Amino acid sequence: MANAQTLGRRRLSEEQKKFYAENGYLLGLPAIYGPAEVERLNREYQELLKLLRPGEDEKEIREWHESSRYLYEICVHPQILDYVEDLLGPNYYLWASNFFAKAPHHPSKVGWHQDAYYWPLAPHNSVTVWLAFTDSDERNGAMQVIPGSHLGGLIKHRRSSQTDSVLTLELERGSFREDAAVPLILKAGEISLHDDRMIHGSPANTSDRWRTGFTIRYSGTNVKCDLSVNPHFKTYLMRGVDEFRHNPVGAVPEARYGRLGRKHLSIEEAQKDEWHAGSKSFRRDS
Repeated sequence: MANAQTLGRRRLSEEQKKFYAENGYLLGLPAIYGPAEVERLNREYQELLKLLRPGEDEKEIREWHESSRYLYEICVHPQILDYVEDLLGPNYYLWASNFFAKAPHHPSKVGWHQDAYYWPLAPHNSVTVWLAFTDSDERNGAMQVIPGSHLGGLIKHRRSSQTDSVLTLELERGSFREDAAVPLILKAGEISLHDDRMIHGSPANTSDRWRTGFTIRYSGTNVKCDLSVNPHFKTYLMRGVDEFRHNPVGAVPEARYGRLGRKHLSIEEAQKDEWHAGSKSFRRDS
């Protein structure tokens, strides 16, 4: 029998799950948050911005679900968790979150990359939820994906300081078909979901509007982090049981807004560019 928590919630159809498996992403889901809730989310987001130090920007709000109850509550939204369960299965955990914000007419972009290349995680069994805090479209720098690219395994990324991307590890042009890119158009309050091996990026914001998104990363409990690369990795079991117990467990935050007192390290930041070299799914053909 349905209860108050399950009324009105949806599950992914077999057709949607098939589309995700073949294409590596999913759009077209009903909004998670309505207009009034989106307004509240953005108002509370301003409280986090007040915690930034001089010289920092929005991208520093990373893994603050560990220190801010406000963000943790977004990450554990039951409808989001239902969709993730339909893709990852019954046992999975939360481990990362961060904001990607582009100011009006700002030239910065996100170069083509695969999320999994940045993470010292194995095996590859992760889903990213991209929650739109503002409308996201082609004019203000919506994320673009290459459908089906997750099926080709990880491609070697090249490090470059001569780039206008916020990332320094990128895929080289010619290692995939850019003309196949699909923009992920979202209204504020809506989400997209994508596989950790999906090739994606985003152009500059040429509009008069902000483009702000909040990403949430979930992985199956079979996924293990290399703590020698990221010693601060923390997991929060979202559904099911953690039968593997590979990773440290985090504490649920009590403060509504709190700054995380340490930095998590990606492969890029730890200068471990060859970490994936031994993986069976790794390709050097870029």
